[in-house]
Amino acid sequence: MPVIGMESEFNVWLDEQEINPELYWKHPGTFIDRTLLTREKSSLQLPTGGAVYFDRGVIEVVTPVIELAPSCTARMVRNLWEQIGFVREQLTNWGRQNGHTIRLTAYSSHYNISYEIPRSQQTSRHNIKSLALLLAYILPVPVMVAGGNRRSTGVGVRPRGNRIEVTVDFTPDPGLMIATATLIVGIVREVMWWPSYELSMIDKHGIPIVDGVIPGKHTTRKGWLTKDFHYPQSPYTSDIDATMWTTQFGDRRSLRQMARDTAWTFRKSIRRFSDPFSFRLLFAVLEGRAPSLLDLTDRPAAYEDVGRLCKWGMVIHELKNRETEAKLLEPIQQWRPPLEEHIASRQHAREEKPDLKNAPTRPIPIRPIRPLRPIYLQRRNISLLPQVERRRIPDRRKHAYRIPFPDRRLTRSAYERVFLKLVSGGHLRMGEDVYTPVGMKGWYHAVFRRESDGAERLLSIDQLLRRMRDWF
Repeated sequence: MPVIGMESEFNVWLDEQEINPELYWKHPGTFIDRTLLTREKSSLQLPTGGAVYFDRGVIEVVTPVIELAPSCTARMVRNLWEQIGFVREQLTNWGRQNGHTIRLTAYSSHYNISYEIPRSQQTSRHNIKSLALLLAYILPVPVMVAGGNRRSTGVGVRPRGNRIEVTVDFTPDPGLMIATATLIVGIVREVMWWPSYELSMIDKHGIPIVDGVIPGKHTTRKGWLTKDFHYPQSPYTSDIDATMWTTQFGDRRSLRQMARDTAWTFRKSIRRFSDPFSFRLLFAVLEGRAPSLLDLTDRPAAYEDVGRLCKWGMVIHELKNRETEAKLLEPIQQWRPPLEEHIASRQHAREEKPDLKNAPTRPIPIRPIRPLRPIYLQRRNISLLPQVERRRIPDRRKHAYRIPFPDRRLTRSAYERVFLKLVSGGHLRMGEDVYTPVGMKGWYHAVFRRESDGAERLLSIDQLLRRMRDWF
């Protein structure tokens, strides 16, 4: 089945010194206190269904594949935060036993979406590479407004054989992360089925993009990356409501207006994979009725201690009450340089790219940030409809707004249930034989050992899905 999946990377700080977790621990099993299913290389299958491994100096957690369906983006993000919660708990226990403090700082998130069009049907103008380039023009503005922050630097799109991978900054608020995931999946899945991937399709569908901005090559693997220095000035440190950006149509709009217009073009596809709550939150952010992280004065403190300052079931403090944002940021400044230093470093990066066709001839000053709104709108009160007299809400739902995301009725996907069976410690009966799962091969196959003679057998997750009743 067509699927989505997600991975997030974190830097590790041991006793307030950044370390390479692979050099320090060698293997994730060093700080995990239980036996887990092995995967390829040095990764482990977690009890929550996902996986953990080390990758180029970071800890990376990954969700299992989750089939496309209504609310699938919420399931994916919930699953990711379950992986984060497990790893954070294991690191805390290991640190307590060994007399160390450990902090996870957010690095990036990757959103993966199936591309099931076979190579035999792809052409020179309609293939996964041209799709990735087309998306590198469409996605950056709406993604940065939905899930970016003041210190973000770009949005990337990479073709990965049978999937599209969108690389962005980690979003510490689970509700905003679901809204961002919903936006990305909805846009990618609709553009995927366009008859052509030529850039002229952007104008044909009336999608606004910043005039003259050309994506560059991705810094890792093949693909494209639209950085802040590709724009006349950094969109991440500018006022997202200032009508200062010229579109390819010749008119001037704000980043928020462009993001909202783009999302509205894909609203049917976004709704198809979303849940009602996240759909309302997404458009509330894009219309300015709920704050974006770009409305804040700096990147939220939760980035500096993921799993403690932000976790599933929370709304990060800066979005609860923005009046207290500055006070919350004061003690966290010791963990990172001031925003002014970040802006200066990004200007230096811009000056080191003289070959950019769309680079300005002289530095453009950063525009002042608008005054903060006094208080955050309660999420459960957000509506896409005009504010009119509404019917009285029953008392039993009076306090429902306190839940950041209403996951009480969010079921598990079919593939999630398969992975949870694999890590449950149970056994699978097939005919007269009993099999025990002993490992994973990628995301689509599990290795089983037959109890009678130790022979191994490889089963796909689709085969296991048809045998859910045979576990004991």
